[in-house]
Amino acid sequence: MSTRLGRDWLLANLPHQGAMNLLAEVVEWDESRLRARADNHHRTDHPLRRAGSLPVTAGIEYGAQAAAAHGALASRAASGGGMIAAVRAVKLHVARLDDIAGDLEVRAEQLGSGAAGVLYRFEVAGTTGLLVEGRVTVAFTR
Repeated sequence: MSTRLGRDWLLANLPHQGAMNLLAEVVEWDESRLRARADNHHRTDHPLRRAGSLPVTAGIEYGAQAAAAHGALASRAASGGGMIAAVRAVKLHVARLDDIAGDLEVRAEQLGSGAAGVLYRFEVAGTTGLLVEGRVTVAFTR
């Protein structure tokens, strides 16, 4: 099932549009996991940038978008009927993302799902190692 999917697919299948669509591509995925790449964390016009830097907490949104991409692929339908209901067990390993060299690797793993929503574990890593990790619960709104 693993096929690289670029910006066109992400823009067509995630509710996040324009600069708020944070992932550059889906690198690989299967029925329970997804690995993506992001390359926009250095941009001075990044939509989550605050006070001249991109805080590591922005990694939660990267993880949530990887989960949304996985959900769209696994269900074979565009994502868009959900919202973040909870974020748990977040560990921040750095203070900011914009000073991380190279691309970001974003991983999402589905831990459970039901009629009301889905639970994912996420990780964002860079060339220096793990940057942020945690769990995100997405509640379906459809």
